[in-house]
Amino acid sequence: MNATPPDAGAEHGGGNGLLWVLLAVAIAFAGLRPRAPLDYLALVDWQTIGALAGLLAITQGVEKSGVLQSVAARLLARTTELRHLVLLLVAAAAGLSALVTNDVSLFLLVPLTRVLAAQAHLPLARLVVLEALAVNAGSALTPIGNPQNLYLWHRSGESFLGFMGMMAPTVAVMLFWLFAAVRFLVPRVEIQLKPAGEAAPAQPRLLALSAVLFVGFVIALDQRWLPAGLALVFGGFLLLRPRVLLGIDWTLLLIIALMFIDLRQLAELPAVAALLRQWPIGEGWRAYLAAIAASQLISNVPATILLDRYVHDLPALAAGVSVGGFGCVLGSLANLIALRLAKVPHGLREFHRIAIPFLLVCGVSAMALRL
Repeated sequence: MNATPPDAGAEHGGGNGLLWVLLAVAIAFAGLRPRAPLDYLALVDWQTIGALAGLLAITQGVEKSGVLQSVAARLLARTTELRHLVLLLVAAAAGLSALVTNDVSLFLLVPLTRVLAAQAHLPLARLVVLEALAVNAGSALTPIGNPQNLYLWHRSGESFLGFMGMMAPTVAVMLFWLFAAVRFLVPRVEIQLKPAGEAAPAQPRLLALSAVLFVGFVIALDQRWLPAGLALVFGGFLLLRPRVLLGIDWTLLLIIALMFIDLRQLAELPAVAALLRQWPIGEGWRAYLAAIAASQLISNVPATILLDRYVHDLPALAAGVSVGGFGCVLGSLANLIALRLAKVPHGLREFHRIAIPFLLVCGVSAMALRL
C-alpha cells in the first residue's frame, strides 16, 4: 500500500479531464442556446465560489504552518492499526459535517489525511473517498449540515430537532453501510511508517493568523458579508504571508463555476421541465428515486431546487438528494472538493469504483423506508 506524496499527481486529483468536459458542454450550450455574456455570470452561485475561495486560502495557511505534521505524527504514534485509523477519520468526518457543514469538514480533515500519508504508507485515495462518503452521510442529519438540508428545512417548517428526526432513519442506513464499507475495504494491518524526512519548521504565527482569519471569515459568511470576508482573508495573507496565496487551487473554483453554468442550463431546458411534469414523481419511492437520479446529473443542491416544485413528499425528496450525493462525482460538490484537496492520481477512478456500488447498496436499503 504505497502512498503518493502529497503533491504528486496534483493534476489528476479532482480530474482536470472533468474541467475540459464541463468546458466542452458550456461551449455546446453557447452554440445551441446563446445568451449574453453577463447572463452566464448570473448562472454562477458566487456566494459558494467566494466561500470556497476563502476556505482554500485559509487551508493553505494551516498546511504551511506545519501544525498538521505535528498532529499527524502524534496520531500515528497512538494508532498502530490501519483500520482503527480509518474508522477514526471517517467517524470524525461524519460527526463534524453534521455540525460545521460537509465542505468545512473536508477542508479540516483531507489536508490532515494527506500529511498522514506523507508520514506512513496509507491508501490515500481510498481514505479520501471514504471521507467524502462520510461527510455526505453525516451532513444529512442536521438542517445546517449541507445546503440542500438548509433549503428544505426552511421549506418544511419543522423544528431543528424535528428535521433531525425526519432524517435520522436515512442517515442511520447510510452510516451503517459506511462503516461496513470501511470493514470491507480497509484491512486490519499494522501501519508502516515511512523514513522520517526533514520536518518543515513550525510557524505558529501563521497558524494563529489562519485561525483568526477563519473565525472572521465564518462570521462574515454568517452575516452575508462575503466581500468583506474575502477582503479580510486575502488582504491579511497578502500583507503578512503572500506566498500562501500561491498554493490556492484556482482550477477547483473554475470547475465548480462551470458546473453551475452547465447544470443550471441543463435544468432550464423545456424538455426537462416537460418530462418532470409528466412523470409521477410527486411522492413515495418514485420521488425518492427521482431525487437520486437528478442528483447524479445536476448535483444534489440544484436537484433539490429543481424537484421541489414537482415533489410533494419532502421526506422522500430530502432522503433522495442525500443518498444522491453518492455515486457519480457530480452528485455532491463535496466529492469534487475532497478529490481536489487530496491531489492523488486517478482519484476519479477510485471514487467511482467505491461510490457507485455504495450508491446502489445504500439506495436500495434506504428505499425500504419509503415503501
